[in-house]
Amino acid sequence: MTEVKKAIIPIAGLSTRFLPLSKSVPKELWPLVDKPVIQYIVEEVKKSGISQIIFVISPKKKAILDYFKKSREIEKILKDRKKDQILAELKHLEDISQDISFSVALQKKQLGDGHAVLQAEKFMNQEPFAVLFGDDIVDSSSPCLLQLLNIFKTSQKPVVALARVSKEKIPLYGIVEVEKIAKRIFKIKKIVEKPTLESAPSDLAVVGKYVLTPEIFPYLKKVKIAQRGEIGMADALAEMIKSGIIIYGYEFEGKWLECGNKLGWLRSHLHLSLKHQQFGPELKEYLK
Repeated sequence: MTEVKKAIIPIAGLSTRFLPLSKSVPKELWPLVDKPVIQYIVEEVKKSGISQIIFVISPKKKAILDYFKKSREIEKILKDRKKDQILAELKHLEDISQDISFSVALQKKQLGDGHAVLQAEKFMNQEPFAVLFGDDIVDSSSPCLLQLLNIFKTSQKPVVALARVSKEKIPLYGIVEVEKIAKRIFKIKKIVEKPTLESAPSDLAVVGKYVLTPEIFPYLKKVKIAQRGEIGMADALAEMIKSGIIIYGYEFEGKWLECGNKLGWLRSHLHLSLKHQQFGPELKEYLK
């Protein structure tokens, strides 16, 4: 039985929905309460038992790597000023990076999410791996990725994270046609990208978290570039299904927090802020 020890985190995108804000500061570094989006993703990976992260970045996003590096200069200033609480927060960030190795794959041209994953193929060595996109955070008692890994552990087949969406949101996502296998577990029969309400096969949307096998790489290489000029993960997965490869979907437990557009990011920020142990009670009083 093969274990998953590597995770790809694609963060090379242009973040056009956040322009002009994203021109100088990558949206992955924007805060949700008191830590950036990318830290939530890395923490999820670590809590799920992954030991190697491959960031797929563009040359302009190296600041994300700097965020996880130790800063002795800042620590010295804080020690001199006796800022113990802030030092403890920096120590927590440092602890996250313990026991995880970070690697980098460059995506010089942004040609879609599937193209981003393809850039990390050289790190995989024919092993299964996880993929987590920076637009999706799940607030849950058990990490969403760990939930997917538990399904993979018994099936040894690719697993896609799924969440139910309201009718008005169906045309915004990749929607799956499924066959129910067990509670929350489905066999994916088809993926329809941004369907109309009339053509949607279900209300289960694909969320940007996957456990995949190396089988996907040949499909990413041969899949036709979509009209928008991109290589899509959904297109490669659809071709795999057509070829008879079994792909499971798991309707994870937890609340899906979207960070892919301004309104989604604001909603996620409010949700986590109001739940925050330190800030939540005062914010609730302020909102009253």
